[in-house]
Amino acid sequence: MSFTPQFFTTAESLVDSLDRKLLVVLRDGRKIIGILRSYDQFANLVLQDSLERIYVGDAYGDIERGVFIIRGENVVLLGEIDGEIEDTLPLRQLPIEDILQMQREEAEEKARKDKLRYNLLRKQGFSVDFADNDLY
Repeated sequence: MSFTPQFFTTAESLVDSLDRKLLVVLRDGRKIIGILRSYDQFANLVLQDSLERIYVGDAYGDIERGVFIIRGENVVLLGEIDGEIEDTLPLRQLPIEDILQMQREEAEEKARKDKLRYNLLRKQGFSVDFADNDLY
């Protein structure tokens, strides 16, 4: 008789991630990094020493958030961070003010391109939906 390991697909599978550094991607696109301290049956999470990381190109900036509580339905992706690999990534950390400015410029450029594309599609008879997506 052989024993096959069970794989949990519920909040119970988070037990191995307690007290580990995690990256959580939220429905609105934000990325939160912190140490998982607690969770419940709904996958609501409590992260300690958390920060919000904003990526723009090959750069990133961090905003300190402290203790962060995340409602389970807002979690899109959750994974453990390997500290050794994280240190070798070809990303450069910049002050958050610079990152926020770069993010604004990137959003303005995207909006400009989208407007051009929408106008071109509209001229060709296509209906264009301007509704914002929640990345879910």
